[in-house]
Amino acid sequence: MMRDREAITMAAFTAEDPDDRAAFDAWIERQRAMADVLSFVVTENGGFAGTAASFTVDGDREVTYWIARHAWGRGVATAAVRHLISREPIRPLFARVAAHNAASIAVLTKVGFTEVSRNVDFAPGVGREIEEIVFALPPALDGA
Repeated sequence: MMRDREAITMAAFTAEDPDDRAAFDAWIERQRAMADVLSFVVTENGGFAGTAASFTVDGDREVTYWIARHAWGRGVATAAVRHLISREPIRPLFARVAAHNAASIAVLTKVGFTEVSRNVDFAPGVGREIEEIVFALPPALDGA
């Protein structure tokens, strides 16, 4: 799944070399060893459909998700992100997405994230600098 060329291009901010299994395994082990990482497997009809996680970067909580192409366009990502944010207590919660990834932008806005900034950075998945959008899910108002 994480070697799917179309998915890599869509996500853009991916591993330098998606074929480097040792690097992938090391990354997974680092994630599993971090106490503040909340991660889960995404399923559809009982089968594997992706992953979703939240973690801390420079003091901010961020979410990430990777949905297999066979599950695109059917609400799987939206359901996964809703599930994740329902279990992640920290707000604000941030998400980053390549500006060309309209589907992921739609998922984030559908579940309540709003755009807070844009920047340009190198994206290994496309091999060049591209625009990235930063989204935030603000704290809920008490009694809302």
